[in-house]
Amino acid sequence: MTQEGAASFFSCGVLALPTIFIVLSLAGALIALVWRRAGVALALASSLSLYVSATPALSSYLLRQAESELPQNVDLAGAQAIVVLGGDVRLGDGADIPDRLGLLSLERVVFAAQAYRGLHLPVAVSGGRLSLAHTSLGALMKAALEVDFAVPVVRNEDRSRTTWENALYTARLLAPEKLSKVVLVTHAWHLPRALWAFRRVGLTALPWQAPRTARQPYRIGSFLPSIAALHDTFYALHEMIGAVYYRLRY
Repeated sequence: MTQEGAASFFSCGVLALPTIFIVLSLAGALIALVWRRAGVALALASSLSLYVSATPALSSYLLRQAESELPQNVDLAGAQAIVVLGGDVRLGDGADIPDRLGLLSLERVVFAAQAYRGLHLPVAVSGGRLSLAHTSLGALMKAALEVDFAVPVVRNEDRSRTTWENALYTARLLAPEKLSKVVLVTHAWHLPRALWAFRRVGLTALPWQAPRTARQPYRIGSFLPSIAALHDTFYALHEMIGAVYYRLRY
């Protein structure tokens, strides 16, 4: 397994939320058949961890931590291009049902359209073909921006599968035109790691002010689990682990 493959396995595979806690809960139940106390303790701890991970109180806190490195009131003067990063895709069947942009990618396309309306800079998209997909994210985002938002896309980087590759391949794509100062469009919780990667490959990257996670008032609903909160916890932890991995790897 390559280092990129290992990172994907740890952040999105069996060791990712909620999979890890479900696996441990099942393992605890099986262990309890032989070692009752140890198995029950493992199953209970895993179930409790899964519950806490799915609460808005924890997920909103983790997202704010992931976004805490973002600067306020960034001066975008002198930027030469807008770069929007792909996120996810809804799979089609390769025939009569085409691939479509996932919710994360759609939201980033909206951010990119807002950035274009405000800055009037050339737009580049970045995103390759994800596993099992038939169309690259770059192609899907380009079509959405041009057809649905009337935003021209001048460059399409459609090879990348990770944030690091977004940065590396985009830098190579923009190099012939000597474009080195870009406004990066993605979710606020993804921006710190993306900015680090783009700056690491030699680009001057500025964050588009994507909406940040609001501080939620503590109430009963904040401690009741939900699928949305579990997703948010996954994204936050994915970024935190990914940031550490990138600094060690690159």
